[in-house]
Amino acid sequence: MVMMREWRQIFSRKLYIVSMVIMPLFFIGFFLTLMQDGLPKDLPAAVVDMDQSSISRRLVRQLDAFKQTKIVAHAKDFSEAREMMQRGEIYGIYYLPENFERDVLSFRQPKVSFYTSNSFIVAGSMLFRDMKTISILGSAAVGRELRLAKGQTMEQAMIDLQPIVVETHPLGNPQLNYAVYLCNVLLPGLLSVMIVLLTVYALGMEVKEMRSRKLLDMVDDDILSVMVGKLLPYTLTFMLMATFYDVVLYRFMGFPCHNGLPNMLLNSLLLVLASQSLGVFLYSLVPIMSISLSLSAFITMLSFSISGFTFPVGEMPGLLQTWANVFPLRHYFLIYANNGLNGYSSYYVWGSYVAMLLYLFLPILVSIRLRNVYRYDTYKP
Repeated sequence: MVMMREWRQIFSRKLYIVSMVIMPLFFIGFFLTLMQDGLPKDLPAAVVDMDQSSISRRLVRQLDAFKQTKIVAHAKDFSEAREMMQRGEIYGIYYLPENFERDVLSFRQPKVSFYTSNSFIVAGSMLFRDMKTISILGSAAVGRELRLAKGQTMEQAMIDLQPIVVETHPLGNPQLNYAVYLCNVLLPGLLSVMIVLLTVYALGMEVKEMRSRKLLDMVDDDILSVMVGKLLPYTLTFMLMATFYDVVLYRFMGFPCHNGLPNMLLNSLLLVLASQSLGVFLYSLVPIMSISLSLSAFITMLSFSISGFTFPVGEMPGLLQTWANVFPLRHYFLIYANNGLNGYSSYYVWGSYVAMLLYLFLPILVSIRLRNVYRYDTYKP
């Protein structure tokens, strides 16, 4: 009875349909389109070539050939290039000094300078990597040519230049695909935000529109029946959207999912239930809808910064390391990183599964308070 009543409420307001269906579909379309190439490409940079020699021009051409870097300007001096960076037209400057070729050929170690704008941390760090790489490779190429001119064989020259060969094997995301890195947590995280906010809103509207006492009368004051019947339509809808996310990411997009799709579906179900439980807890704790919505938005958005997928939790201060485990998104991320990305057994993340299940007890802890709010409180804007 309560569930059917809630379905009618959902279809009577466009806000519910937008929050439960339209926005989640927009999120996945936006982020997958934004990151369809995996990594940003052709990031604009400028070159200040004060030497204009054959070696300096070759270095510039090789830098421009990198996938992430695009030379869009050849500035006449550093001041002009700096002004371009200040206007936001470029993210990096590659500076080659005068007499660069002469100093290289006479072993005087010319200094190549590069500047990147870390106001845009992704663009700046990628350009820094490309500029550093081309400087090292360019130095090695010049050293190789000089050794060959002195009569060394190619093998001898390469041994002198690189006595130890390094092989790198990135695990989990070997393509270093930013879509894999971000979409697997941003999309569930945004879905969690919508779940918490909509849960608080749906509970608060009963009091605001003075329907809460009538709702309790329908179930003989059984607040648990109210919570289950009222939230189940949202659970089913959000789980359907989470399933859609998982199928698109792991079946159609081919993102890493070593332990199989059912494991991620279970992880998504736990996130949906934990987010709803958190919403019930926050509203019952502060049964003033405007304040509880603000508190919910603050807590859920904070989880993006403190859950560990942008900055390692182990490097945070001790208090923040403890606080990070309060967020459902943190445990969702740990389960995905260990099971989906690395293919480890669920045994290694049993603590995260337990933490997600513990969230389900939050509504029970505040059930008496929520019942009193529904029975006796009047609406407070």
